[in-house]
Amino acid sequence: MQGNKSMRFTLSLAFCSLLALVAVESRAADDKDTKKGQAQQRETVAKPMTDKQKRQAEARFKKELESPYKRWMDEEVGWIITDDERAAWKRLQTDDERQTWIESFWLRRDPTPDTEENEYKEEHYRRIQWANDRYASGIPGWKTDRGMIYIKYGPPDDIDSHTSGGPGTRPIEEGGGETTFFPYEIWRYRHLDDVGEDVQIEFIDKSMTNEYRITIDPSEKDALLNVEGAGLTLYERMGMANKADRFTRTDGTRLGVPSGVAMPARYNQFDRMQQLANIQKAPAVKFKDLEAAINSTIKYNLLPMRVRTDYFPITGASVMTSLTLQWDRKDLQYKVRDGVAKAGINVYVKIENMTHRRVVPVIEELIETPPIPAEMQEQAAKGAAIFQRGIPLMPGRYRLTVVAKDITGGNMQIYDAALDVPRFEEDVFGSSSLVLADILEKVPTKSIGDGQFVIGTSKVRPRVNSTFRRDEKMGIYLQIYNFEPDAITRKPDGVVVYQILKAGSDEVIAELSDNVTELTRGAAQVVAEKSVSLQGFEPGDYVLRMKVTDKRREETLTPSATFKVI
Repeated sequence: MQGNKSMRFTLSLAFCSLLALVAVESRAADDKDTKKGQAQQRETVAKPMTDKQKRQAEARFKKELESPYKRWMDEEVGWIITDDERAAWKRLQTDDERQTWIESFWLRRDPTPDTEENEYKEEHYRRIQWANDRYASGIPGWKTDRGMIYIKYGPPDDIDSHTSGGPGTRPIEEGGGETTFFPYEIWRYRHLDDVGEDVQIEFIDKSMTNEYRITIDPSEKDALLNVEGAGLTLYERMGMANKADRFTRTDGTRLGVPSGVAMPARYNQFDRMQQLANIQKAPAVKFKDLEAAINSTIKYNLLPMRVRTDYFPITGASVMTSLTLQWDRKDLQYKVRDGVAKAGINVYVKIENMTHRRVVPVIEELIETPPIPAEMQEQAAKGAAIFQRGIPLMPGRYRLTVVAKDITGGNMQIYDAALDVPRFEEDVFGSSSLVLADILEKVPTKSIGDGQFVIGTSKVRPRVNSTFRRDEKMGIYLQIYNFEPDAITRKPDGVVVYQILKAGSDEVIAELSDNVTELTRGAAQVVAEKSVSLQGFEPGDYVLRMKVTDKRREETLTPSATFKVI
């Protein structure tokens, strides 16, 4: 009995000890969780950022905000975009505007705008890839000086490469003699537009890291330049020069050549500086300010301009679209030099289909007024400046954009309009545009179909504003197609009637007529030409109404036009 009591006491004591141990471990676990929670809570408290961390965070944030358009500007076309284009780009407000502008940027550089391929664009990106592959040096290849030149001007005609540097002989024009060189390359181009002929560009890798930099000092590649008594030039060895004199030269070089020795022209200090400035500019684009005006939201002072389009079929699928532009000389600003006054207008014409694809090459022309004595400038300003270009187009709707700029005053005009080129069906009785001209005359045989304002055998200069003086003659020109020919003689039978009426009434002021058989020997095309003296016309508005009748077809055409007499 006594033993059983002793055993029960021992078990109770063990059980109590076990409970105490569990309680202790539980409290320890609770304390550990509490400390862990406090530690986690402390870790969630933001620590103040250092200035360096702030700058890094701002840089990351700015990079995230950079749009693909900014990267396009900075990384893809940074070397070829002109200052005017860059300024126009900054004025764009929306991504849609930027996308349209980018398309135009490449289109104006496309050498074959009538094809789907843009060879310039494809070559540009090929050059970027090549530069990245060949010229990278801790920075992308396109950022390096060699990459910049290669992207702008393509591969050189010749490369004198010394990528390992080391001992070598200077050319005599640089002093001659033996020395040790840094790695260097000399690129030669036979011709670069707006830079010059026989262009030599020297790159030197002084850091020995493959990052070649452009230099205009040929002595910069001399690794022994600053080592006393080493790498002497031929003249220095002969006692004709002192190495110390290299550091007192005033031509921007450290060449060891006596000052009295004649140097090649390309070593001229100012020529080297000018060449460096030229090669660092973006390749020029003709009349770039006019294209920039089209593709941005800039508004300019207006240069009043009148635009006229006339249509004359060439074949069943092609129509000669005659575009005529006219300015009053009084709206131009003249530049006087050496007693002679002259004015000029830069003209840019673009024709696109309705999906904004260019259908013909861009037209760029400089129109100049005849030079006149300065004292006669007031009389010369009473006339007009006129320009015309014939453009073959297929029938359909196009978008016409014309930009004109006064080269003296800077005033501009931008003209946008739809161009509806009509379809002239074969075997359908029809006519061309009716033209009222201030010049209507036959041209010499050798000039038929050639030159401004020439249509076939006639010179037809439209009066774009349709305003004539009483002392002038008004020319009337119309082509008529597809008269029904006689089965035997193959000649047409018809009549052309010209009626001039007072505007707003049926009062006929003058009436003339021509027999079609007297105008031509064929029926496929009849040319109606008539000169009307306006001497007896009172100032006012008039209507020319024509009535062309094909007697065999029993069909009539009634083209008309309005004009003013002053």
